[in-house]
Amino acid sequence: MNHPLVMAEGVRKSFGKLEVLKGISLTVERGQVMCLLGPSGSGKSTFLRCINHLEKIDAGRLAVDGEFVGYATHRDGLRELREREIARKRADIGMVFQRFNLFPHLTVLENVIEAPVRVRREPKDQAIAVARELLDRVGVGDKAAGYPAMLSGGQQQRVAIARALAMRPKLMLFDEPTSALDPELVGEVLDVMRDLAADGMTMIVVTHEIGFAREVADVAVFMDGGVVVESGDPRQVLTDPAQERTRAFLSKVL
Repeated sequence: MNHPLVMAEGVRKSFGKLEVLKGISLTVERGQVMCLLGPSGSGKSTFLRCINHLEKIDAGRLAVDGEFVGYATHRDGLRELREREIARKRADIGMVFQRFNLFPHLTVLENVIEAPVRVRREPKDQAIAVARELLDRVGVGDKAAGYPAMLSGGQQQRVAIARALAMRPKLMLFDEPTSALDPELVGEVLDVMRDLAADGMTMIVVTHEIGFAREVADVAVFMDGGVVVESGDPRQVLTDPAQERTRAFLSKVL
């Protein structure tokens, strides 16, 4: 396991004539927290979606734990995996979205056990026991029998985090997990993420929460226009950035 957990080399992605990612190269080591910062439209969320093959890259190489995402080596090149194989690989990567994406017709507990039972084929009793532990861990254990509509946005997002953790992922991706929340609910979600970081979970977080990035991240990356403008120690990037584009962005959001 000498390789980084995530390795991107020259990753490009276009939607029609619009090139959104213009050669992204990044590495994330095991146990690291990387925060991706930048203006809307800079390619941060697209890059995150490429990591678990929700979007297919057009060029470059992208590997998680030493294996290409969505592809396997085949003779002189790569072949795309079948959807079932992709789903199996994707199960190792947890993702939390801006919108909580909980199943409204399922209870909180049923939402959390759905994937472990259906995808990993875990015994239901075992999945329930793990789910209850995770719901307690994120502070919504008393909501297990409720439905998503009965929860606040912060509670729903914490359930979404528990649901992702139930698959025992090696990597967690967060796509602006607090952007849809009322300001007073942001802190409770960030606290859960702080705890995950403290426990050694490898995380890539797209966020506008500069304070969180400065406190928790091991690496801060500023993206703009589909390229990495600057990356490094958060205290350097967020306090004394080397690039004018980074300084201009921070002056607007701080």
